Amino acid sequence: MYFAKQPNMGEVLVTRIGQITIPASLRKKYKISEGTRLKVQDTGSRILLRKMPSTLEMIGSGAKHATVADMKKRLDEIRAEEE
Repeated sequence: MYFAKQPNMGEVLVTRIGQITIPASLRKKYKISEGTRLKVQDTGSRILLRKMPSTLEMIGSGAKHATVADMKKRLDEIRAEEE
């Protein structure tokens, strides 16, 4: 299998409890900080991490980032976490 070299591709180590550290340059570029939610997706051959918009980013954004249904779903998720 051939993989083209991609910029900002680094190597990370997985801890025994499955954690990784995202390189600081990528955290800064994608505005990922403590508490940022990432969606983990299995593509079949790779693991993909996607930044999820925060509730604040979704509020007042109209259809650009979230629909009303998306907001309701996110609020339900937050409420479930608090239980």
